Amino acid sequence: MSRFQVYRAALPEVCAADPHRMVFTADAEGRCEVFTWDAAARHARRVTDRPGGTLHGAIDADAYVWWFAEDARGVGHWQFQPFDGPFAGGTGRPGLTGVPDGTARGLAVTADATVALGIGLGDHTSVRLGTRGGPGREVTRVNGPAALAGLAPHGELLALTRTADAPGAVTLLTPDGAEVVALSGDGPHGRLWALGFGPAPDDHPILLLVRERGDRYTLATWTAATGTVTHDWCALDTQFTARWYPDGGAVLIRQDRHGRSLLRRADLARRTLGPVPTPPGTLLDAVPRPGGDLHTLWTDSTHPPRMRSTAGTPLPPLGTVDGRVPGTLRDMHTPGPDGPVHTLLSLPESTPGPHPTVFLVHGGPADHDRDAYDGTVHSLVASGFAVARVNYRGSTGYGPGWQRAFRDGVGHTQVADLAAVRADLVARGLIQPDATGLWGTSWGGYLVLLALGTRPGLWQAGVAVKPVADYAAAHAAATPALRALDERLFGGTPAQVPDAYAHSSPIRYAARVRDPLLVVAATHDTKCPPAQIRSYLAALDTAGAPHESLWLESGHDGYDGGDHVTVLRRAVRFLDRTLRRTARTAPPPRHPAPAGEGSTHHTVEH
Repeated sequence: MSRFQVYRAALPEVCAADPHRMVFTADAEGRCEVFTWDAAARHARRVTDRPGGTLHGAIDADAYVWWFAEDARGVGHWQFQPFDGPFAGGTGRPGLTGVPDGTARGLAVTADATVALGIGLGDHTSVRLGTRGGPGREVTRVNGPAALAGLAPHGELLALTRTADAPGAVTLLTPDGAEVVALSGDGPHGRLWALGFGPAPDDHPILLLVRERGDRYTLATWTAATGTVTHDWCALDTQFTARWYPDGGAVLIRQDRHGRSLLRRADLARRTLGPVPTPPGTLLDAVPRPGGDLHTLWTDSTHPPRMRSTAGTPLPPLGTVDGRVPGTLRDMHTPGPDGPVHTLLSLPESTPGPHPTVFLVHGGPADHDRDAYDGTVHSLVASGFAVARVNYRGSTGYGPGWQRAFRDGVGHTQVADLAAVRADLVARGLIQPDATGLWGTSWGGYLVLLALGTRPGLWQAGVAVKPVADYAAAHAAATPALRALDERLFGGTPAQVPDAYAHSSPIRYAARVRDPLLVVAATHDTKCPPAQIRSYLAALDTAGAPHESLWLESGHDGYDGGDHVTVLRRAVRFLDRTLRRTARTAPPPRHPAPAGEGSTHHTVEH
């Protein structure tokens, strides 16, 4: 569940044969649903209507619309229908028949309607192949977390990704399941990711890769003729992703650096790397289109996301915020043992400082806060709070060394950074020392619980939404991908390193919590399972710690806006009562108002 905003930030998927036909996700009566967009007619049409919403959508070269029909646990299957077909309400034809329901692990469709999909089935992943609407035969089945990274344009190769630092981080397979090559990550300091196959106009598949090398991230490619080629001339100091230009001769690089975005064009033949102009802020997505058009989804802390086309192509309208977004943004840097800790500090303009302050803690830990519009920040600043978004050690966007810096142990390093930033902002007279709270979701919620338990009295309130509360219990019940993440963070399983898990588990410190705490949990959460949260709440009860709870009938990544509004209202009122010690009603949450059936409301998932 993201911070209030419901939908993943992404530009529309475009039909290769007709670039005027697109598919995107948008708000539909408070739920995320799939829409089509006809750019020539400037018309949006709704495709899905499902009780829990629909997040994953795509379009293939024959203008068939695809979506993943999943339940609250994230389990479901791919369906499709024609772009101009009648309203299906989320009930189309199965993408491949005979495929059991599971979690979405990748979809690829070639121009000749060959379909490949990855499906998560418990502790393993199955890759299925077939013709659109026909039977899906199993190409391979692997244990542990994995995903389909791509299908070559003519269907002759599939790319499968696994853990980025493991042997076989990326595996190339034939349609019969024979392994062509396994590309390995070189240990924890040499991870490898696959970004997808290029257009391959000469019928020789080329796979785009990113390799971590020391303290840099480097573009790489693989072909059968050359093997893996690392393009050392294209190395950057922080994480990036990339997309092929339509002609296959260059790639568009979108770099996340210190909370903001940069664009570059990498020409593989000329071995040149040049900047692509973009305004300051964050690019949630950027896609090169045929004819030199570039589509971007831009935002900053005072402007909600806006879709733009350099060629003037009409793109779906986004919802908007009435009036000016309140607050001013300041970049703060707090000295730390591994370098300065960067904080995005949003301050109210209506009242003089110092201000009551909420530390809005991002999840991940492999994520970061951005100079981007955030509905929760908007609501808190409008309510008179300052908001501090801290990119603690372990965050992305500051280089491999920063992401690996866990010198005080999992969670404790991050809490130390939150405490250091708090002390710094208090010393500068920007925030009230006796009115600071924490609010986090998922791994951010975990840090809230750990901070209140290990440093009682430092903060005066906490809101933990769908958190990890008992690390060993969460590991036992979580998804394979999250278990693998835990084992990388801790260096083993709870059975192998029990003391490490216990040291970093909030339930160990539950009896020390003395600051008011609101815990929000979901009954169908497979990432931060409900049983371990119930155990933590019971420990708080036993200790007599002040707390309250809110339970949602949803999964971890809820797509229903009603749940997000419920959490936002409850949390803002809770913080208003505990930090300002008032009983007044907090203002209603501010968010983009609908702008017609095709309005969109995007966010980055945490």
